[in-house]
Amino acid sequence: MADRVTVIGWDGSPLTAAARSALGAATLVAGAGHHLALPEVPGRAERIRLGSVSLAARRIAAHRGTAVVLADGDPGFFGVVRTLRAPEFGLEVEVVPAVSSVAQAFARAGMPWDDAQVVVAHRRTLRRAVNVCRAHPKVAVLTSPGAGPAELGLLLEGVHRTFVICEELGTDREQVTVVTSDKAADHTWRDPNVVIVIGGPTAPSGDSDWLAGGAPSATPRGWALPGAEYGGRLGEGETEPLRAAQLARTGPRVGDLVWDIGCGSGAFTAEAARFGAAVIAVDRDPDACARTLATARRFGVQPQIVHGTAPHILEDLPEPDVVRIGGGGVAVVSAVADRRPERIVTHAATRDAAELIGRDLTEHGYRVECSLLQSVELDTRAWTEKERTVGFLLSGELPDRNP
Repeated sequence: MADRVTVIGWDGSPLTAAARSALGAATLVAGAGHHLALPEVPGRAERIRLGSVSLAARRIAAHRGTAVVLADGDPGFFGVVRTLRAPEFGLEVEVVPAVSSVAQAFARAGMPWDDAQVVVAHRRTLRRAVNVCRAHPKVAVLTSPGAGPAELGLLLEGVHRTFVICEELGTDREQVTVVTSDKAADHTWRDPNVVIVIGGPTAPSGDSDWLAGGAPSATPRGWALPGAEYGGRLGEGETEPLRAAQLARTGPRVGDLVWDIGCGSGAFTAEAARFGAAVIAVDRDPDACARTLATARRFGVQPQIVHGTAPHILEDLPEPDVVRIGGGGVAVVSAVADRRPERIVTHAATRDAAELIGRDLTEHGYRVECSLLQSVELDTRAWTEKERTVGFLLSGELPDRNP
């Protein structure tokens, strides 16, 4: 095992005395090509071109001597430190940090970043990174080849954002470019780069100076809020108990894309978005789309609102993770199931309708649950019944679907 492992972050500025001292004593140095070309790297040291960090960690663990790993930016922030400290390698590391590329990017843009979401985009996580950009007004994206500014712009089709693209930060070739998201694919961008994605309404102001990653919402506390919070015009599929059950079954989260088909007042749309998910709200009624937009603005969330009739309007929408269907029957359920989201939730007014939907979901390979929900609202002044609602809640889960 290596006697000592020092991880040095490099932001393009001269190395610190601590970094130079560690390099001077190194018998093994791992890093990218531009790191290994630094004049401070000893000529006698074994050199490892850093590709797979796991493979490099195995070689470092087998090395008898003093190892140094060089990395861009802060190596403890989405960097190599996490892998090197994994239990299977048994390495203990010292870290000499540098300014992270995210901090550098926001500095170049002259913007604060304690309220930003930070995501890593590579081919496996690109879609989820895009969903965070859909859902939040300020996001920093650490890109990779094949998952860069052009790909982000293409997948954000229909959603307007501004990109601040910072290429090769800390080097002589550093360049900062501001473009709209629809123009990002018109250029060739140099790696490495960081993309700041900005757009959409800002959440209602509140006590926002104590938590990084976005201000806590100043909207009312709780979920499945009463109809009065949404203008008092809720459809039959939007009652509080049913909405609470729908949220529980779908479990929207950061990085998800949620379809809300038959969005009505926008109640489910707003609450799914408050969990941090990206939401596309669909309705054939232009008044419902307008109400959903007003609800979104009130709650400081930013769904994409699509006016059209399902199932035809769904054909060109990006792939969903979870779907709530507020209307349209078996035809819409079947069209949604063809797109293979992880979870689908809907409701039916009768048992016969519930059986038809349940059979269709089962034929599509979904594991189906159905519950008869009955709620009774009481007037607590006299403890008398005010309103009673009954309906069937259906949910389908696709086994072994990877998020």
